[in-house]
Amino acid sequence: MNRWLDWLEQAKRDLKKAQLDLEYEYHEWACFTSQQAAEKALKALGLKIGLTLWGHSLTEMLSVISEKKSIPEEIQKKARLLDMYYIPPRYPNGFPAGKPGDYYTEDQAKEAISAARDIIRLCEGPLS
Repeated sequence: MNRWLDWLEQAKRDLKKAQLDLEYEYHEWACFTSQQAAEKALKALGLKIGLTLWGHSLTEMLSVISEKKSIPEEIQKKARLLDMYYIPPRYPNGFPAGKPGDYYTEDQAKEAISAARDIIRLCEGPLS
């Protein structure tokens, strides 16, 4: 049973959650949840084209996917951006002082959501 659609639907749901995080000014969580949305979308794409992707690095997943599908450089840049939001937004020890909420901005959250949205669109293309 190939569950690619379950992964894609959860990716879209995660993106909606990131937008709620932005609305309520949880910018660090909007960044992390955007990374999660993109990760799930890439795993959906992988499953759809016959790959099982492991781990959390979007950059690495795109590298594997690129062996079967051309990936635009702009999408690769967005993946690298989102990779930076996997651990630091969640843990205070990612910074010398303060909590993650002290470091993340509305602009970063918006950029992360936009990047995740673009990655999901890429993954929807061959999935539909």
